Amino acid sequence: MKYHVKDLKLAPKGKDRIEWAERSMPVLRLIKTRFQKEKPLKGIKMAACLHVTTETANLLITLKAGGADVYACASNPLSTQDDVAAALVKVYGIPTFAIKGEDRKTYYKHMYSVLDAHPNITMDDGADLVSELHSARSAQASEIIGSTEETTTGVIRLRAMEKDGVLKFPVVAVNDAKTKHLFDNRYGTGQSTMDGIIRATNTLVAGSVVVVSGYGWCGRGVAMRAKGLGGRVIVCEIDPMKALEAVMDGFDVMPIAKAAPLGDIFVTLTGDIHVIRKEHFAKMKHGAMIANSGHFNVELDLDGLKAISKKVRPLRDFVQEYTLKNGRQLFVLGEGRLINLAAAEGHPASVMDMSFANQALGAEYVVNNHKSLRRKVYSIPTDIDNEIARLKLKALGIPIDTLTAEQEHYLSSWEMGT
Repeated sequence: MKYHVKDLKLAPKGKDRIEWAERSMPVLRLIKTRFQKEKPLKGIKMAACLHVTTETANLLITLKAGGADVYACASNPLSTQDDVAAALVKVYGIPTFAIKGEDRKTYYKHMYSVLDAHPNITMDDGADLVSELHSARSAQASEIIGSTEETTTGVIRLRAMEKDGVLKFPVVAVNDAKTKHLFDNRYGTGQSTMDGIIRATNTLVAGSVVVVSGYGWCGRGVAMRAKGLGGRVIVCEIDPMKALEAVMDGFDVMPIAKAAPLGDIFVTLTGDIHVIRKEHFAKMKHGAMIANSGHFNVELDLDGLKAISKKVRPLRDFVQEYTLKNGRQLFVLGEGRLINLAAAEGHPASVMDMSFANQALGAEYVVNNHKSLRRKVYSIPTDIDNEIARLKLKALGIPIDTLTAEQEHYLSSWEMGT
């Protein structure tokens, strides 16, 4: 078996951590039990470009239980947990190509390694595999029956491809599922982003001005958690509806140019490029900390920051000090990459349980329906979404009401009125 991980001796620790995460993933556990019996993915080769964490490991193990031949690589150079990668190879027999801190050349080499397996289904977090299958590996696109996409940034890229008429196979947008973005993006990103910032800096959030760029579900989560920690939150948005919602949620709203001199902690979560630029860095106060929790580090114009700096040095783990030409110092966290995975452990397993349940069932949906699917981006079917919510409530031991026959009739009729 081919693989590329840091050290196989880390596997026992990784196995223990994978098992710990599994305890908080009851929905995925139920799916795994069914997959072991039914083997719905038998004969399918799957290439997964995801964050190699304990939660992802449980997804990959579930897919393998369903009969798939699974190959894994990292979707971010800093998100890999090396002990988990080792355990996937040595304990679970899943070819894995991921090392925390890998350079750009190695990152792409690892992607090509999983594509060398000639997969039928790809599973992405950021659409990098799909992108390669439309560029450097376009000859392989005809081998793909479908793909699944985990995150907002990836879905944005894929919908742009569909709009331009260049998408070569169907993709299921896992991020569109309510049991994904309403929970993973909001509660998972909110908690794990603040966790990453605090682990990297040991800063006190209470009393700090926290500037959140982007008020999608991820931004909502970070703003909510920063406020809960005592931060004074400013939201920067381009969408008038989201900006108005942020106002109604009790936050100050202003352009980033106005917020730049005020913030102590900056977090970007937009999925776009150069959200914080050179002119914004130049206005920031001495000691300001800048982090990104959007998928790619391009949200921060780090080249622009370097251009106005006279010195850059690593100050502590996941903290780089930029000394500007005017003498002020700014601190970039996690090299501008996903701070929740660069400096912390990412989302808690209990919330990833639903996200990865969507991934597993999304892959099964592709296998069962690929012959009728067109070259476009599909949302997770509502019945799958609702079933995951039902299973999660059941696992939590929380019963809910059901409609009586009279109530069902009332809701389906128009004659009764008042």
